[in-house]
Amino acid sequence: MADVTVDMTYGKALFMVAQDLGKTDLFLEEATELVELFKKEKSFFEFLCTPVISAREKKTIIKNVFEGRISEELIHLLFILVDKKRIRHFAPIVQRYSLLLNKSRGFSIGTIFSVLPLSKEQLASFEEKTGKLLQKKVRLENRTDTSIIGGVRIFIEGKVIDATIKKRLHDLKASFH
Repeated sequence: MADVTVDMTYGKALFMVAQDLGKTDLFLEEATELVELFKKEKSFFEFLCTPVISAREKKTIIKNVFEGRISEELIHLLFILVDKKRIRHFAPIVQRYSLLLNKSRGFSIGTIFSVLPLSKEQLASFEEKTGKLLQKKVRLENRTDTSIIGGVRIFIEGKVIDATIKKRLHDLKASFH
């Protein structure tokens, strides 16, 4: 629960700063690229997370690597996270920031589960169809779930849209009883 609070607090603070500076899209783009970099360069991210190395040394490396490449405000966020020993929260903070940005733009945010990752075209199609169903603009995040035989399951606004083969088979079985 404390982790969620940390993510919400920093995500909201980042969002408020971005709005004040008119840099909401820039921050999202840069922060998303950083999350991808940290996933790809695991040893670099672990270096930033390790308590053995001083915050001062980590901040020097962050400055040397990122200065002039990303906005100063994101560098300062990384500094704060290093000082507070919360750098592991960076990806969830960015996720929370993205959610706040989308909500501010009138989008309902949901998750679509599928066996395999969906293409951008497939995801856009599901967003459009779900949006028509809910009569709202919709953004879906795709996650894989190997327990789904086929089809998709969508969670949005406390609702579940289950269009999986497993669900259809269950419904078919129930209709025979």
